[in-house]
Amino acid sequence: MKKNLQTELIHAPRRAPQYISTVQPPLFRASTIIFPNTHALFNRHWTDEYDYSYGTHGTPTTFTLADNIARIEGGKHCLLAPSGLSAINLVNACFLSQGDEVWVADNIYGPNMEHLRNLETRYGIQVKVYNPIDVSTFEPTLKAKLIWLEAAGSVTLEFPDLVNLVKKAKQANILIALDNTWGAGLAFNAFDFSEEHLSVDISVHALTKYPSGGGDILMGSVVTQDQHLHHQLFRMHAIQGISISADDAAQVQRSLASMQLRYEQQSRSTVQLLKWLKQQPQFIQILHPANENSAGHHYWKEICTTDQSAGLVSVIFKPEYDLNAIRKFCDSLNLFKLGFSWGGPVSLVMLYNLKEMRTLENTHLQQGLLVRFCIGLEHPADLIQDIENALKQLNI
Repeated sequence: MKKNLQTELIHAPRRAPQYISTVQPPLFRASTIIFPNTHALFNRHWTDEYDYSYGTHGTPTTFTLADNIARIEGGKHCLLAPSGLSAINLVNACFLSQGDEVWVADNIYGPNMEHLRNLETRYGIQVKVYNPIDVSTFEPTLKAKLIWLEAAGSVTLEFPDLVNLVKKAKQANILIALDNTWGAGLAFNAFDFSEEHLSVDISVHALTKYPSGGGDILMGSVVTQDQHLHHQLFRMHAIQGISISADDAAQVQRSLASMQLRYEQQSRSTVQLLKWLKQQPQFIQILHPANENSAGHHYWKEICTTDQSAGLVSVIFKPEYDLNAIRKFCDSLNLFKLGFSWGGPVSLVMLYNLKEMRTLENTHLQQGLLVRFCIGLEHPADLIQDIENALKQLNI
């Protein structure tokens, strides 16, 4: 019996072969996934390595990206989330319960701190703050469940004492989560970063930054080596309905081939800019892990390779420059655009008031307003000229 055209368009009697060999893997968009038979339906489990049951669990497109991110990070299992912050929140939601103690670095990514403070107010989570370059300030109690590391830290870019912080956390049997967005899995291996083969338990990465590379996609990842931890995270991932767009996954996958090249170029450009910034009289302090005067420089040097230092550098202006002057400086920049994030082709600038961002007294930081430069793919000579022109406006 001949079917109606409308039915035939939905249930096509003839299809082109599904698989050919291409440079980029095929793109699979799916919410519903069709089971071939009831045996396939009832003999699957959500812990299967590739559970093709519904779009939120994964498709070949999302699993391919997840596998590659795990490989880059040095882990075995990866979950994808709609943003870096979503990935962070997944970890917090999975492992923190009422009365638990969570330790965070004083230079932690601001939205993570805000989220944890919200959990503290609403659910009785106890948030404790430590100095990332002074392991003695990390004093976990029996209630301690999780410690967040960040290498390097947000905005002020201190590289933490990873070795001793991880050792102390392991002695206290505390889960160790690292925000590895700065290192991107390239500056060091979070799952094997010392001669003693020390490892974090969880590595969170904002794929929005270097893996995407275009400044146009939001995504995050949670990587582990331990299957039990992965299953705990995966269960929470499913309960919360966390999923990503297959189109976005394909775009990030496409960018991975050039990620290391971009990271290394931006690192080299930043170091070149760093040398010039250190000579400018308007700044009282230059913050970058490769700068020998920056806090945590020796920790960075012992863990990271010298050409892997990411594309971020911060400066603190001398105290005589007030907020209006710094705003004038930022507004005078041409190539540097005002905006958050980093890792894309366009260089960015953002100004911060450290007094509003820190809990502890940070004696290693000078008094003054801070500006962070995020170096893109422009030629460093042009970026230096752009900053030099903007600095001239401070005296007008």
